[in-house]
Amino acid sequence: MTEIINNYEMKKESTFKIGGRVIKAAFPSCIEDLVELLKTKEYDCVLGNCSNVLFTSSDINKSLIITKNINGYKTEGNKITVSAGTLGSVIARECLKNSLSGFEFLIGFPGTFGGMIYMNASAHNQAVSDYFVSAKIFDTNDNKIKILSKKEMDFKYRYSSLSKTGAILLEAEFELPKGDAEKIEETMNRNIEFRKTRQPSLKWGNIGSIFKNPENDSAGRLLDLCEMKGQKEGGAMVFENHANFIINYDNATSMDVIMLMYKMYSKVREKYTIEIKPEIKYIGNTGTEEYKIWAIMNSENMQTM
Repeated sequence: MTEIINNYEMKKESTFKIGGRVIKAAFPSCIEDLVELLKTKEYDCVLGNCSNVLFTSSDINKSLIITKNINGYKTEGNKITVSAGTLGSVIARECLKNSLSGFEFLIGFPGTFGGMIYMNASAHNQAVSDYFVSAKIFDTNDNKIKILSKKEMDFKYRYSSLSKTGAILLEAEFELPKGDAEKIEETMNRNIEFRKTRQPSLKWGNIGSIFKNPENDSAGRLLDLCEMKGQKEGGAMVFENHANFIINYDNATSMDVIMLMYKMYSKVREKYTIEIKPEIKYIGNTGTEEYKIWAIMNSENMQTM
């Protein structure tokens, strides 16, 4: 069954706690319902937990699908099949339960598998593509369900072929090696502690790392050297413990965030002649000032009207 809500405020979904109203938001409860929605061609974008998306604060002339209720998984031996809306942290615990190693890094991730596979999420020298076997996707060009191999997914740093084709992940299969449960749990605990000490809690609205790491360098390191920690724009602030995070500390608007991002981007470009590119996605209105500023920083991540 699918719940459809008209004039839905995306601020309710965003972990940034920012966002205007969309025309309608659909919440399918299973893969079959998601496919039926996609076949209608009435929806502009498919999202999961909205933990990597900046929505404009203005009303948004879009209809969206939110997959967070499609959260099933099946474990058979060392194989696990995961639906698109399943949280990474849920699967990390399932792997621990079954002594499967490779997803320890997901323990603190707020995102769902649809988005994580789309961008090939990674941390702590692990990536979601490491033990990937195949994906069931919906090809929006010919309205068909297809199975893609790891080679066809063309995984790279913060990239999969889904980014290029616009295909929508339905579910994915992984085959992980057996490991020692105690060591897996120790690694997860270290990862949780790292996030606690270096990254902001979700009690502060945030959407994770703001910029991608440039080749052979770290966006956080460059921003730190540019003394960006603690810099503010309206209600948005660069996190004081890690310069590649922005927190919504005082009812920030999307324009506050965009302006602060542009300040970060400009400082690194001026000091090091390196153009850091946004890791987050932006859904906004064409023709606006914030849209134009976003386009300067990275047009390839833009969702247009």
